[in-house]
Order: sequence, then C-alpha cells, then structure tokens
Amino acid sequence: MGKRDKKQRHQPRRAAFHYTEEDEEGVGDGHYEGHSASKHTLSEEEEEEEEEEEEVDGKEEADEYPSNDLPSKFLLYQQSVQSPKGDISYLQKFFLMYVGGRLPLHLQEDFCGTALLSAEWLRTDTRRTAVGLDLDVEALNWCMENNINKVGADGYSRMSLFHGNVLQPLEAKLVEFEPQELIRKVSLTENKDNLESDEGESTLAEGSSSPNDEKYLRNHLLPARDIVCAFNYSCCCLHQRSELVLYFKHALDALSKKGGIFVMDLYGGTSSECKLRLQRRFSNFTYVWEQAEFDIIERKTRISLHFHLQKQQKKIRHAFSYSWRLWSLPEIKDCLEEAGFQSVHFWLRKMQDSRDIRKTEGFGVGRDIKYEEIKHFQQQDSWNAYIVGVA
Repeated sequence: MGKRDKKQRHQPRRAAFHYTEEDEEGVGDGHYEGHSASKHTLSEEEEEEEEEEEEVDGKEEADEYPSNDLPSKFLLYQQSVQSPKGDISYLQKFFLMYVGGRLPLHLQEDFCGTALLSAEWLRTDTRRTAVGLDLDVEALNWCMENNINKVGADGYSRMSLFHGNVLQPLEAKLVEFEPQELIRKVSLTENKDNLESDEGESTLAEGSSSPNDEKYLRNHLLPARDIVCAFNYSCCCLHQRSELVLYFKHALDALSKKGGIFVMDLYGGTSSECKLRLQRRFSNFTYVWEQAEFDIIERKTRISLHFHLQKQQKKIRHAFSYSWRLWSLPEIKDCLEEAGFQSVHFWLRKMQDSRDIRKTEGFGVGRDIKYEEIKHFQQQDSWNAYIVGVA
C-alpha cells in the first residue's frame, strides 16, 4: 500500500514472498508478461547511490505521478514476487498424496490479492473453479480487469471473488463486474451441472436463500473446496493465536467432506529475525525487500516492498507494507490441530544465505532446490516451508 492507504487491522493485502522464493516448475513462464533477469547487478557504489536517492524520493507519494508514467504496483508485484505454476504443482502433489481418489478441481485462495494463482488454476483445466477472498477491493478489481480475462471466455463464470476478512468469510461480498454477469447467465446450466456432480455438496449456508443477499459469500452457491491456500506468508498478518485458530477453522469448514487440504507457506531462519535489505534486478525494474528490526518478544517486524523503475527513473517506495507476526512451525501445527485438522505435514527447503543474495538477478537463485517432507530440520540462515493441514 502507499503511505496514504489506511491500514486494516486483521488482513492487510496479500503478503509478499520472501526474498528467495521462485517458481519450482518452469521458472519464468509462470508469470503474466514476466520479465527476464538482467545480467547487471548493482555494485556497492551504485547501491549506496540508490539508497541516497530513496531518502529523497521516499518523501514523494507514488500516486502523485501520472498513472500513464508508472506500471501498476500490482503488475510489478506479480512479476517480481509470485510463482503460480510452482505453487499449483505442489498443491496438486499434496492433494494426491494426502487425500487422493479424485482430482482436485475446486480451489479457495485466501488473502488472494489480484488472485493470480486462482487465474492460473483456472487456465490449466476447464472443469476447475476458484474462490478468492481479500480485504483489498482495489486488488480484486484489478484482477477482474487484468487477470481473469486471460483465462478465457468462461473465466468469469468459474471465478468468484469476495471482498472481506478471512476471519469473517461468510460476511464477504461478491465483487461484481459487468461482463461477469453476462457470462454467468450464459454458463448457468454448466455451473449447475458441476455442482450436482459433486454429490450436491456446496457451502451455501442453511436458511440463506434471499435473492437480495446473494452478494454475500454465506448465501453464494459454491462447490465445496478441495484445496484452501494462504500463500505469500499471509498468515503472518494475523497477530493473535486466537485469530490464527479461528482462521484455520474457517478454512476447514470450506473444505469438502470427502477430504481436502489447507496449505500455507512460511519463512524463517536466523536472517528472518534481524534488519535486512535485499533486492532483485529485473530487466525494467529492481524489486527491494526491506525488513525492519525484529522484536523478539512480540516476534513482530515490518516488511516494505519498493520498486525502482529504470525506464521511468522513478521509485515506488512502500508500494506494499505489512506488519507481521512471524509464527514458528510448532505454533502453526498446534493451531491447525486445535482447529480440527487430522494431520499436519511440513515441507521445507534450505535457501541461500542472505549474505550471498543481497543483490541478485530475477529468479535465478536456488531454482534446483526442491521442497522435501521432513520431521526434523536444523536451523539455517534462511528457509522456506509449505505447511499442509489434512482435513
């Protein structure tokens, strides 16, 4: 968010991937209009100059520039942070391992932001549906105009985006888009067949049939989800244990009674608990991850994402900022079990040390390192994890 954006208590817009996250399967082609990495990295002198310039430019607001001068901050985020194909590859793998018996078709992406993951999910199979939930209506509208239209003519009928808080999902409101309504009417019969083929199972709340309330998730007829996910460390936006357990209960409620999984990601390591500044240089911009001092008592820090635009010679400072509570793996496991999940599995990988990647190019770091299911893992400078809760 820009400096003028109001902070929302429970659910800031989707959190950013840690500084070394990249696509596991086919790096580069998992991004819409993705940039290739530049051969040039910053020297120490250039980095100091950039920092000096930031102190000046940081006083300016990004939205003071004419809109046609700057690319959307959402597009920059997608190009530098997200890797939907890699995530989907692991989601499918986890589902087949821990549930099996059928293909996963129905996804819910919490903290979805621009719902890039959901859009990619729909692109890979015409039988698939997706539900997205986020507090940032600007990001949801951007998705409607820029991501769903890349799915195909039926994208709007298979994607349902809701504006609301993950701690009160049934109160979330459907994001309306005019072409969406037209396509929904055309594909009404197809949707009805899909719902009936799922043994009549849906998440429509009992006693909620008023046509005037169809805009709320609680009254929206949806297939029960096979997978619910919360990526980009979004659960760190929930600071209280009670909030985390409540969210996990809502995720469990959305899953199919025939079996489903909840998947979230988390980062950690010694470098995650200190002040840190890292950057990736892409062909047209530099992405900067800035981590503030870490409070070891509350286990909180503030993450800011900046974009330095080479062509425009401008900077979008604090394009997105998050107040995070960095949870530990045992805490997440305990909360998932308390919420009612039958089993919890950890998939981890060691990341390259932060001192070696303060300046890097694109997504070229550690692409050959795969996640592995583990029960014991020694502390590292940096690690990433998928956490899988099985219903």
